[in-house]
Amino acid sequence: MPFVQVKGEILSFEEEGVGRKKRLIAHFTDGQGIVDLVWFQASTFKWIKKNYLIGKQYIVFGRPGVFKERINIPHPDIDPADTLQLGTMGLQPYYNTTERMKKGGLNSRSIERFTGTLFEKLKSPTVDFSDYLPVSLRQQLNLIPLWQSLHDLHYPDSAEALRRATYRQKFEELFFIQLGILRYARQRQQQVFGHVFTRVGDHFNTFYHDYLPFELTNAQKRVIREMRRDMGSGKQMNRLLQGDVGSGKTLVALMTMLIALDNGYQACLMAPTEILAEQHYATFQEFLKDMPVRVELLTGAVKGKKRRDPILEGTRTGEVHILIGTHAVLEDTVEFSRLGLVVIDEQHRFGVAQRARLWKKNEIPPHVLVMTATPIPRTLAMTLYGDLDVSVIDELPPGRKPIETRHFWEERTESLYHGIRTEIMKGRQVYVVYPLIKESEKMDIQDLENGYEELCHAFPDLKISKVHGQMKSSEKDAEMDRFVRGETQMLVATTVIEVGVNVPNASVMVIQNAERFGLAQLHQLRGRVGRGAEQSYCILVTKYQLSQDTKKRIQIMCETNDGFEIAEADLKFRGPGDLEGTQQSGMAFDLHIANLARDGQLVQLARDTANHILDEDPEQCKPDYIPMWTHLRELNKSTMDWSNIS
Repeated sequence: MPFVQVKGEILSFEEEGVGRKKRLIAHFTDGQGIVDLVWFQASTFKWIKKNYLIGKQYIVFGRPGVFKERINIPHPDIDPADTLQLGTMGLQPYYNTTERMKKGGLNSRSIERFTGTLFEKLKSPTVDFSDYLPVSLRQQLNLIPLWQSLHDLHYPDSAEALRRATYRQKFEELFFIQLGILRYARQRQQQVFGHVFTRVGDHFNTFYHDYLPFELTNAQKRVIREMRRDMGSGKQMNRLLQGDVGSGKTLVALMTMLIALDNGYQACLMAPTEILAEQHYATFQEFLKDMPVRVELLTGAVKGKKRRDPILEGTRTGEVHILIGTHAVLEDTVEFSRLGLVVIDEQHRFGVAQRARLWKKNEIPPHVLVMTATPIPRTLAMTLYGDLDVSVIDELPPGRKPIETRHFWEERTESLYHGIRTEIMKGRQVYVVYPLIKESEKMDIQDLENGYEELCHAFPDLKISKVHGQMKSSEKDAEMDRFVRGETQMLVATTVIEVGVNVPNASVMVIQNAERFGLAQLHQLRGRVGRGAEQSYCILVTKYQLSQDTKKRIQIMCETNDGFEIAEADLKFRGPGDLEGTQQSGMAFDLHIANLARDGQLVQLARDTANHILDEDPEQCKPDYIPMWTHLRELNKSTMDWSNIS
């Protein structure tokens, strides 16, 4: 519903609710009907009653809603009717302010007075408002000039003027982000050379024909072809591999590593945790069997002579073909003979500076393959990973059954426990995830400690593991390891298992207070099951009272297993946020007016335009474009360039 402005008077005040649900309501009338003005911060009630008088004429501004069949305006802006002068420069602007700002006298009207004064001063002929977008580009894209767009954002004379001003500002914001990303990507391609892998030889072909456990999907074949093309180009491969949980990314990574081996180079895989590194090591050993490929595991747990002689010495001499490890592979003591390919699993778990150290292992930097099981919407990938080529595995291997997702109310404990026991009696294992470790007075939600005790009481015959972020790493790993080996039937955890181990025997994921999690997180947690051939289930347990947005989230989870569809929906619900941590992901910018969830077409237009500009002016010296390049350099002064790091 749009914002409205109403002139009238307050009839009366009343307070409703208790505790955190307490609210102050003013009944406001324009002489024809009544709306409720509502405030929720109890600390402000006294100030509001003192300053807004019954029977006095006010002009109220805010966004109306409906609650219990009554129209209400939460936290409105209120001005005495005799002091309010409607904007003389066009439509009246509205600026969001907090209740604390309003108490200090800084409401929307106050800010409008500041901006009005500012625009009057900016009309001065001494103020230079030259446009950094060239005239030819503005004409081609039907963009209004910079000064006009800034003025019309605040004081448009029509809704159409506001739309055009917003469009210009959004395009500009997205265009300079894309121009910066693509400029660095091109510089990188010109300056950073890579090993040339010309051969696909015995290692790859033997594995493909004799050891491959199942037929590759078409998506896996397509991705391998894309990587072969990159690694044979003479440029350094810098590719992001996206694929839902269970889509076969690890197998693709192994086969890409075998191409490196066929060309006389070593390969390295870096995983975020020791358990995940150990799991990759076991998976590679199982895939390769008796092939003449030496794979070693290097983690913090590998110490002494074993670490020094067979692993470090073998890596230095080239006898170790594939090294799998955690952050340990970044240490100065780890030297490679000829490192040709680095695979980084769940890359957002590694800091940028850590990943940069891999570059120093070789004179010519290795090819880099970054893998993630977090599906990233297309518009976000273009912006977060704009300097990486993106490959997507968008189909699951044959034989995998889609996970069945069901929604349970928290009152249906008996039915839930019956379902859990049924699966455990079939020999399966179960995850139960809680949003909190300990009980909180502020939040009425389930916590792990109480949940663990309740489950131990409900299932006295079962062995149950417990894992959360406050445990020591060694304790956490030991508990996870017990579950992986099947010594415990149930793992009670927080979201520390979101990116974790592969337990094909686990067939049930129970997520308590699922309303507390975002869509992407729910999808990641669901991906812990469904890794074997048996039917798997994800149970979303929520309170009975849910908001409309939460109901939609739960409904989407129950209706689809498509990670990209879920990621797009999550982007619309929550906005891009800090998807993976600004520095780590390379998203060293804030969007002030554009929205990646709503402006997908504009992102694409900005990217296409930036590519066209770089084609037209690769040396960045065309006179018409000088103001634009100067502005880009000014913008980049405040951001750190992570572009040379995968």
